[in-house]
Amino acid sequence: MRLLFVADGRSPIAVQWMRFFAERGDEVFLASTTACEPDFSVSGKETIPVAFTGLGSMKNADVSRLSSSSSLWLRGLSQRWVIPLTLGGVGRQLKVIETRIQPDVVHALRIPFEGMIAGLAGLRAPLVVSVWGNDFTLHAPASPLLGYLTRNAMKSAIALHADCHRDVRLARDWGFESDRPTLVVPSSGGIRSSIFSPAKSPATKPIVLNPRGVRPYVRNDTFFRAIPIVLRERPDAQFICTGMKGISQIQDWVRELKIGGSVTLLESVSHSEMADLFRSAQLAVSPSVHDGTPNSLLEAMACGCFPVAGDLESIREWIEPGVNGLIVDSRDPVSVAAAIVRGLNDSGLRESAANYNRTLIAEHAEYNRCMNRVSDFYRSAARTRGSVRA
Repeated sequence: MRLLFVADGRSPIAVQWMRFFAERGDEVFLASTTACEPDFSVSGKETIPVAFTGLGSMKNADVSRLSSSSSLWLRGLSQRWVIPLTLGGVGRQLKVIETRIQPDVVHALRIPFEGMIAGLAGLRAPLVVSVWGNDFTLHAPASPLLGYLTRNAMKSAIALHADCHRDVRLARDWGFESDRPTLVVPSSGGIRSSIFSPAKSPATKPIVLNPRGVRPYVRNDTFFRAIPIVLRERPDAQFICTGMKGISQIQDWVRELKIGGSVTLLESVSHSEMADLFRSAQLAVSPSVHDGTPNSLLEAMACGCFPVAGDLESIREWIEPGVNGLIVDSRDPVSVAAAIVRGLNDSGLRESAANYNRTLIAEHAEYNRCMNRVSDFYRSAARTRGSVRA
């Protein structure tokens, strides 16, 4: 097929998605909203820069400098109003690229802002849009303009990819036609078993891993306040947090709560390093209040690491509480601490959950199986466009 992806070309999720089709011989073209140099062969690449998108994809050192309320306010203002106002011109650039390439399918790999751009472009090729975990629950309601652009993207989409069934339902509330094709697979395309697989024997040390980094919808404040409560019952517990080294707010919490001896803050790590961390930890904690299906949740489950996650409809599509994980109130440190203590203390639950999750991931989230479904999905989208034109 001839495929045009509209994506942030730096995103590991976008790269993993596009690489599958490039390596199997499809013609892959990339219209990237940021400057990038793909480490795999593409048939063509152009940059369609979106103003101020660096505010939405900052490094840890940059995040740590956004400590004042005025800086955070300006960042939110840019994302809700300034960036969206620039998207019409970017859409016209995308239209020129599409006219030249004549793709079989255009795939925007998230709604803000790639799906919004594609929706404004007036494309002739069938448009597939991916919705990521908080596109509907956090971004779309943030301002009337973002709401309008989200609705326009959904009305323009011929087919929808989501990482949870909840978002298929929400997409229809935002204007996606109910008779058009949908596909539910992980946002990254699936879990690579060659990287994320269980250890030969279960983890023996009481290590708790927080793999979520710094995100506005992840309640790390609750997570860190839960640690002293856990340590009262399990003083041997150790907490490892990725993507948090050098973040001033995190360092302040560790110092104020006097938990430095039990906490290790790491920079962002590679996929292989993350897999090793999951295999060494007994628990992985995801205290989010907005999410679809986090890739880190599925990666933890694939590695046999016991998941503890926020109580969200999308999370309950994967976790049956007390069977293959635990659900918590991400705003309540007592709830988070209780689940961590239970998970650390109940080796039988961890073992049975690991067995359950191994099968669950293999059947519903394995990368090659999911991406072959995506290929069929693209062909369905192309057929749907033909029927709409007729």
